[in-house]
Amino acid sequence: MRRIVAAIFFLCLLAGTVAGIQIVEFCPDPYQPGDPDEYLMLEGTGLLDGYVISDGEGGYRFPPGTRIDGRLVVARSGAAFEQAHGYLPDFETEERTPAVPDVIPNGNLLMANRADELLLYHGTTLVQQVAWPADVRPREGQIHYLVDGVWDPRPLFIGQSRFEPATFEGVAVTAFVAPDCSYEVFSDTVAGAERDILVNVYEFTDSKMAEDLIRARERGVNVTVLIEGGPVGGISAEGRAVAGALNRSGIPVSSMTTTDAAHAKYRFDHAKYLVVDGNTVLLGSENFKPDGYPEPGLRGNRGWGVRLEHPGLAGYFVKVFLHDVAGGDIVPVEGTAAEPGTSWSSTYRVEFAPCRADGARVTPVISPDTSFLVLGLIDGAGESIAIEQAYITNETGTVLNPYLAAAINASRRGVSVRVLLDSAWFNIEDTADNDEMVDVINRIATAEGLPLEARLVDLEANNLVKAHNKGVIVDDRAVLVSSINWNANSPAFNREAGVIIEHPAIAAYYLAVFDDDWNAADEAGAAGIHRFDRLKPVFAVCIIAALGVLYLYRSRRT
Repeated sequence: MRRIVAAIFFLCLLAGTVAGIQIVEFCPDPYQPGDPDEYLMLEGTGLLDGYVISDGEGGYRFPPGTRIDGRLVVARSGAAFEQAHGYLPDFETEERTPAVPDVIPNGNLLMANRADELLLYHGTTLVQQVAWPADVRPREGQIHYLVDGVWDPRPLFIGQSRFEPATFEGVAVTAFVAPDCSYEVFSDTVAGAERDILVNVYEFTDSKMAEDLIRARERGVNVTVLIEGGPVGGISAEGRAVAGALNRSGIPVSSMTTTDAAHAKYRFDHAKYLVVDGNTVLLGSENFKPDGYPEPGLRGNRGWGVRLEHPGLAGYFVKVFLHDVAGGDIVPVEGTAAEPGTSWSSTYRVEFAPCRADGARVTPVISPDTSFLVLGLIDGAGESIAIEQAYITNETGTVLNPYLAAAINASRRGVSVRVLLDSAWFNIEDTADNDEMVDVINRIATAEGLPLEARLVDLEANNLVKAHNKGVIVDDRAVLVSSINWNANSPAFNREAGVIIEHPAIAAYYLAVFDDDWNAADEAGAAGIHRFDRLKPVFAVCIIAALGVLYLYRSRRT
């Protein structure tokens, strides 16, 4: 009887092993010359006896008795793979790295970059086959990976993170906007730091923001700064002067860029956030530049920002930062000895003060890992969507940007959709930019009779340098504050950072700012009305929403 049970158990285990072991990841075209770091990954549990991996021309099997328990990596060169990924593979096929065992080859398996296939056999049974370009789209540096039977849910490149969605309850939120009160909140946040500040920002050229960080360092706070190493136009003279001033104070400044050791993880490190004391996150649409964080009373961009207080949420962003600041693509920035300059700006009448609310539900949106959450936000709209973007570009001349397409589809089911785009000269000078996009959207609305409208921001009427925002408000309840531009590159290939905030008071705050921008031209042209003669009643909005609507909001969630 025991022998029968044992035999049945063995057969079940064997059957489960045959069904469960599969190729879940491979990279045929990595960045190193000659591709010595190409690899594949198996996943499953059990003995690998009888398994063969082939490309139809060559192949290999594993030494007798080899077991897999989870994941197992086979690379051409152990040393090259370690250089690219930071750890040694389990097996190698060509090199003789002492710490890495060899497979047993049968011919030479080399994954071609443009077109090839991988075949996994168990005995004479073909267990799995994946071919490119039939099953995956080949691209240099791309890791092809399998999730729930689907190859490449998103583009994934060597060195990039794989953060999963997470939501945090009970977050204290301070909403703010540029140019009105962005610097006020930044300066207050840095002044409250006691232990450490982690900064990741695309461009850092603002001398006063640098001085705030230097004062924090002088009182014993550890400050670390990461910037993009190759922004459009390169790191400016002002950026190198700021880096020099920070370095002289003992603050290390690094950049993400392609080096001899590693290819840059992302096309651009376009995020704009900081983490303070593992408890507070400040992020938004604006770079650390005078137009993004002007002192109160000075003109600047229209941008949205938010300060979030919650240890779990901050811990999530700490993990993102620590991942991005590590690797061979991170190098020190050579700052200059020049003193950072102070840029001149015209005056601006402050209209919006910060708005604080407690008890928010917050979901980080990290590109490219979880940028699909933006589509989910738009698709979930039932009543209204307000979109304010620096610009929107289509995938091709005929295929709409997927975020815009989702918003238009929402209007087709009766959701009221408003789209507001920047009108600075560089966003309207060409034949296919914001003014043409507004026309495309409005023609769709007219042709189909949709509750959909697009406008250009009237910068002169609202006394703004440009609209640099990347925000969305849904159903007066949820808001996206982010650095994600609506183009093909930003959500799929950049490192971006944002959050979806669910709280009616915060939604009401940003909606008031959006409405002010939406109606700017009408207000400016109305006879006898001088729109800068008053301070918008934002405090009243926050107080009423916090005391009234918040009660209803919490009641719905319980």
